[in-house]
Amino acid sequence: MKIGFIGLGNVGGKLAGSLLRNGFDLTVRDLIEQTVQPFLEQGAKFGESPKNIAETTDLIITCLPSPVVSAAVMEEKDGVLAGMSAGKIWAEMSTTDEAEVIRIGEKVQKMGGEPLDCPVSGGCHRAATGNISIFAGGERSTFDKMLPVLKVLGRRILHTGKLGSASVLKVLTNYLATANLVTLCEALTTAKKAGMDLNTTYEAIRISSGNSFVHETESQVILNGSRDINFTMDLVIKDVSLFQSIADRERVPLEVAPMLIDIFKDGEKRYGAREWSPNIIRRLEESCDTQVLTSGFPAEILDNEPEKTGEEVLVQR
Repeated sequence: MKIGFIGLGNVGGKLAGSLLRNGFDLTVRDLIEQTVQPFLEQGAKFGESPKNIAETTDLIITCLPSPVVSAAVMEEKDGVLAGMSAGKIWAEMSTTDEAEVIRIGEKVQKMGGEPLDCPVSGGCHRAATGNISIFAGGERSTFDKMLPVLKVLGRRILHTGKLGSASVLKVLTNYLATANLVTLCEALTTAKKAGMDLNTTYEAIRISSGNSFVHETESQVILNGSRDINFTMDLVIKDVSLFQSIADRERVPLEVAPMLIDIFKDGEKRYGAREWSPNIIRRLEESCDTQVLTSGFPAEILDNEPEKTGEEVLVQR
């Protein structure tokens, strides 16, 4: 299977790297030339345009920063849709809007193509090693065709149902992670002000009912001071806002999500849209005239699990 990959950012570059590392025939494209060059040096081909990639590959993967960017890549004159034809698969691996992926997916189907939305979850460190989790929404027959590729890209793969369902679950889980991040910032800052040893505090949370994936990753880079989790404040706002829009549509009166959006909009105003999301703790550090820092924690989270073939997660019923 010939694969085209458009979007080599924090997540996309690592996913594309897994495909290249595992011997796939890969064509890549990104607007930043220095991002593309390492892939070309390792044997990937360069796609002159999204249309060209669609014409010359069997599976077109997009992994882009927003629904607006994704729509442009798909729908512009030299976009993916212009090169789409029968039997080709479009896999949207961006974190995007359910309605948008359905709208564009219908256009793909009219061209004879097969759409899937396949967002990932688990952090950039797991994307780099092929150990990330993948949600996939779309026809089961299309999912089965792409499953061998998904098993290279991720460790746990869940077929979520119809097209768009994966995007709903992705922003839902990102919302939960964001809520966890903010409460951890509050807990760690309170521990510091209460005179608790922060290394001991980290371990106390880790072995308790308050533990979480977010604590075992983001708390470490908070305490180190790098705050580098490869995820930025503008992306948090985008994802939680997408979740809020789903709740609004279904008339669910959310209380926490609006507060999270306000917190991160304030963080974006103070520190910039591209500031690392864990640095939202700076709001508390500044208010309390303290720094939540200690030794013994890494500046970057690395995945120490060995890379292995992924497997489908079966839903219990």
